[in-house]
Amino acid sequence: MNNLIHKQVKNIRVNTSKIDPSIPEALSKLSKDELLKLVLKAASKDKVFHDYLLVNCGDTEYGEKELFELAIVDLDNILAKRHKGFSEELKMANALQACNKRIDEFAKVCKNKKFEMDLIMHLLQKSFYNSGLSFGSCFTNYDYRVTLLLKKAISVLNKKLHEDYKVDYTEELNSYLSKLKSCANFFDFVSALPSKI
Repeated sequence: MNNLIHKQVKNIRVNTSKIDPSIPEALSKLSKDELLKLVLKAASKDKVFHDYLLVNCGDTEYGEKELFELAIVDLDNILAKRHKGFSEELKMANALQACNKRIDEFAKVCKNKKFEMDLIMHLLQKSFYNSGLSFGSCFTNYDYRVTLLLKKAISVLNKKLHEDYKVDYTEELNSYLSKLKSCANFFDFVSALPSKI
């Protein structure tokens, strides 16, 4: 009996993205005040939903900028935390992984891809100008995380940003590519990166 209940609960969790047809029907019967209470309750429990409401319904003019500034603070706080790892490179790799998740959360809510690009560039600057860390060491996870950030930056630049912004980022990204390739091109994931954008 317990296994049957467990399987049913597991199936409910897996299918949470699909909205049950009874929900829209029930919502259409609610008064405006009841609907407002429901939306506010959901927004107070789910940060992503709150942020979505902020940029799409609340502060449509400055909401994304506010979320961008909060994301920068979050990234800096993540980088300042002590992360697990035997070396500084491994600690930074774990920090970059956590930061990348934070950028993904931001990108799901905000439509302004320049802000997303600026968050990625913020991390890349921290990675390339940290004198205590080195590329091409035996701690390959650090090189791998930086490579993923570079690939993400190149993808956003080429696929999501307006052509006018390319000038703002190309020179700096080419510099990062050159530095990483000069130290760690023997890794397949680094050598697979383009030499220039």
